[in-house]
Amino acid sequence: MFTVDVLHKGLRLSSRFPWPIGIVSFMAFPSLAKGEGDIVGCLREIGEDPFFDGVEVAQLTDGQWAQARGFLAEKKVAQGLQPDLLAGKLDINSPDSDTRRKAVDYVKKEIALAASRGITTVALCSGPDPGPARRRVAKKVLARSVEEICDVAKGRGVEVLLEPFDVQHDRKLLIGPLEEALEIVEPIRARFGNLGILWDLSHAPMLNEKPQVLEKAKDALMHVHVGCAKQTESGMVDTHPVFYSKGAVNAVGEVAELIKTLLSIGYARMVSFEVRPEEGQTSEAAIACSKAMLMTAYTRIVSESLKP
Repeated sequence: MFTVDVLHKGLRLSSRFPWPIGIVSFMAFPSLAKGEGDIVGCLREIGEDPFFDGVEVAQLTDGQWAQARGFLAEKKVAQGLQPDLLAGKLDINSPDSDTRRKAVDYVKKEIALAASRGITTVALCSGPDPGPARRRVAKKVLARSVEEICDVAKGRGVEVLLEPFDVQHDRKLLIGPLEEALEIVEPIRARFGNLGILWDLSHAPMLNEKPQVLEKAKDALMHVHVGCAKQTESGMVDTHPVFYSKGAVNAVGEVAELIKTLLSIGYARMVSFEVRPEEGQTSEAAIACSKAMLMTAYTRIVSESLKP
């Protein structure tokens, strides 16, 4: 966490950021998503950074985990399965039973592995959007898959996060708008208790959503990502560019609105950066820019709250 200082009526006041802060390691260090490069070294860099309270990791071998677990011991570790599901074209809402089974079994296997390592949170996404005519059936299949996954996860003490993605622009996944995510999550959450929403500020512009939409999800919201979509000549893409880089959609105003909304709904969990350096940018610069963005946005909120 961090603390900001503001001057108010001649007094120097300090305010501590109200939530633990995490980072998506495989975005900040893109080689990690491919299982390449100095994976342990990158995780060590995050692990030794006192700014961060948590880290989201992708697939790690037993050897990599054995090396990394020591310097991640003080961090809350979660595992993101989204890169594996997307890259592997694993579809947990497929109408084909064999395709669905392959995807669900993969998630179950990763949950078992995560639990054996003491990782108690995993995040996933839906499969592709099949189009309006098949969407209703796909949602029923998705609900069945998520219910099955949550049943297994609960037995291992693992929480499951469902992350909405865009439907029309880039990833084109089934889920989707927050309201539709809640239609899947809330009944299963009521039964098992270990399922929630991971809402990503990066996806909000592609879903025509503002942070205020989270007022509808205050009970189910279990994690938040802070980042940007990218506007290109051919449309918006889900590449999580660094704040203020060319085409980045979201800036300090949107981050401040997110903070204000989270405060208003009584959110009490982690907030994580999800930014990815592009060509000519370093991971260290991307992380530093994200830190500065969050501190600037929070300072704005603190200053506004002191106004009469």
